[in-house]
This record gives sequence, structure tokens and C-alpha cells, in this order.
Amino acid sequence: MISDLLRTIDQIHRDKGIDSKVLIEAIEEAVSSAVKKKFGPDYELEVSFNKEMGEIEVFEFKEVVEKVTDERCQVSLEEARKLDPESEIGDSLGMKMDTDTLGRIAAQSAKQVIMQRLREAERDAVYEDFKDRKGEIVNGIVRRFDRGGIIANLGKAEAELPLKEQIPNETYTPGDRIRAYIYDLRPFSRGPQIILSRTHPNFLTALFENEVPEISEGIVTIVQAAREPGSRAKIAVASKDRDVDPVGACVGMKGSRVQAVVQELRGEKIDIVPWDPDPAKFVCNALAPAEILRVVVDEENRSMEVVVPDDQLSLAIGKKGQNVRLASRLTNWKLDVTSESEYNKALRDGYESLLKLPGVGDKLATTFYEMGFRSAEDIAKAEVADLASIKGISERKAADLIKESISYVQSLEPDEEEALHEEEEGVPGGLDG
Repeated sequence: MISDLLRTIDQIHRDKGIDSKVLIEAIEEAVSSAVKKKFGPDYELEVSFNKEMGEIEVFEFKEVVEKVTDERCQVSLEEARKLDPESEIGDSLGMKMDTDTLGRIAAQSAKQVIMQRLREAERDAVYEDFKDRKGEIVNGIVRRFDRGGIIANLGKAEAELPLKEQIPNETYTPGDRIRAYIYDLRPFSRGPQIILSRTHPNFLTALFENEVPEISEGIVTIVQAAREPGSRAKIAVASKDRDVDPVGACVGMKGSRVQAVVQELRGEKIDIVPWDPDPAKFVCNALAPAEILRVVVDEENRSMEVVVPDDQLSLAIGKKGQNVRLASRLTNWKLDVTSESEYNKALRDGYESLLKLPGVGDKLATTFYEMGFRSAEDIAKAEVADLASIKGISERKAADLIKESISYVQSLEPDEEEALHEEEEGVPGGLDG
């Protein structure tokens, strides 16, 4: 039934990387399934691979009886003693079966089982080979396309680059070389087990690691990365050695290192900024090249109000808000970028709103301002205990001020809604990180 079996097993082992033991087990299971398909599930047999002969041996076990009533599971004492002279009535005698008698259907069933086990073993071998390579960059060749995804040949395995993991406007044709990041592995998938990505921020960091020896050596680290694939990216870098400039190391001589990464990403612009443990300084670095005049930090809401010169507002925000959006993702802070004139106007308006509250004069308004309550709206949101902690303000007066502030803010809501509508028509500067 099976010829040149040892040679076939060795060839599959070399080509597919599947353990010979797994292949032999698959063949034994297939032959056992074929025999039971023909003679029934209760048929007693033993299947084993004879390495010396290079063939599968099937032994059927029959009960030795005086008179045979069922040829499938019984053998006469006379026939049994021809094979084993010491046979007695009631013994179970193992007899070698001629596998050629199984028939075409049984042989087809064996083939199906073998192919199924081979596919499973091949998937397991691929998973074992790649399970520790998650996060690496691999090179492959585009083979075909499946529902927008790209199927690439990595040598011993195929991988999929889904549509959502492809850089916009990138096109490939079969036979093209492709470089991507191993994003995920799926050990039980029927299709390609290896999922690739060219849009993941880690693909960017892995490319820099390949290009910059200082990163692979651990001297320079990429602390954070943010991307809008195909358009722009920002990476924050830091150095463990004071004598090594992390930005200069990533840029390279005459920009050679960063240009190699840009070329791989088909022209995606990359801003390399120094990381700083001070969040405010880090935000200023992330918003470069815009000049920052002032940063107001709100730790509780993890947000910052960033003030820039009037003529640099559009530079800080970037085209369609891209610069501030990427800076927000890079720093993990909500950023609200405003111009100097707008900020000063907001301060004046806030101070004036404090003066409009009953019982609030210049001195008290200044005290509120110094304590962080810079407008009537801030007073409206305050707790009684917070205001009562200020010298000269009782809990009753604090409650009255909060009540008056709420009324004042509510009276301004229609105007604020109109101002908000006008702002939405312009360029937004506030973004969540």
C-alpha cells in the first residue's frame, strides 16, 4: 500500500520541518482508520511502523475457536496452529494483514487522514518556529491577494498582511518583495497563522533598531512612538550615556539613518524628539518646531494648555491638527493649543467674570486667581470646602458664591454655544492623548 515510505518521510521532514515521529504517528493513525472503516470500529487490530522494513504492518487479532462462526474475529484451531503451533482454544492470535486488501475507499480514507495530520503538523511546526519571533521584522515575497489582504511567502511559511495593517496608497504586485512586522500569531487558524503589519508603531521602532546600532546596543532607547501611517510619525528617544546624543544617533551622518527608515515607509515624515522626564518639557519637545511660551498643567485631568505666539499657532497645530494630535499620542496628555492673544483674552475675561460676582472685589478676585480659581466657571465647579479654606471666606459665603457663579455661568450659556459653533468652523487645537 505504501512504497518508499522511509524516503518519503525523510523528504517531508527536510522540506517541511515536521518531526519524523509525528509523520509516522499520522500514517499509523490513517491506516488504523482505513481498516476500521472497512471492518467496523470494534475490529481489534494493531498498527505499527517497521523501521527495518520501511513499511506499515497491520496485525489483526482473532480468537482461536473450534468452529469458526465469524471469519472477521475468529480463526480455527487448525489454521491458528499453522501460524503458532502452541495455539490453544480461546487464545487471541495476532495475524499480519495484507494491506492491499483494504480496497480503494479505505485507501482514500487513509490518504485523507494523512493529509489532515500533515497540515496540522505543518501548522504546529510553523507556530513553533515563529512563536518567539513576534515583534521581529521579516522579509517576504508577495504571492497573492485575499479580500484586500496580501499573502506573502516567508520561506517555510505564509503570512498575511491584512488591509487594515497596510500603509494607505501602497500597492504591490505578485513577486514584489515586502518587509513587515510580525504583529500576531494564530496557532489554530486555518489560513495563514502569521499576521503582519506595516502600520504598527512598533514597526517604526524596529526599523530604527535595525538602522541605529546605539539602539540595538541599548545605549539609546525609543521611549514612545506615534504614527499616522503613510503621512507622519513622531518618536521620543532617550540616551543612557550623556556623551551620546539620542536624536543625532537616530538621524545619522547627513540624515542617512532616518532616510533609510523614511524610504522603507514610502516617504512617511518622521520627527525625532528628545524624551524628558518633565511632562511639560516633553510636550514642548513633541510640539517642535513650534515655539512654546507657556504650559499650564492640569494633573487631575492629565491635560495641558499650551500657549504659542500668534504667528505660530498653525505651525503648532499642524495641517488638519496632525502635529498636535501626534504630540498628544506621543506624550499621552490631552493638549489644548491656543494663541498668546486668545490666552490673554481668556485670562482677562476670567478675571472680569470674578469681579462680576456679588461681594468680590479686586483683592478677593486676586486671591481667587492666585489659588487657581481664575473665572466664575471655576468657582461654579468648586466645592464649598475648597473655597472655605481661603482666609476670610466662611462656608456660608462659599456656598453663596458657588450659587451666584452657577447662575452667572448659566446666563452666559447661549453666547458660549454661539462661540463654540464659531470655533468648530475653525481649526481645533484641543486633542485627547
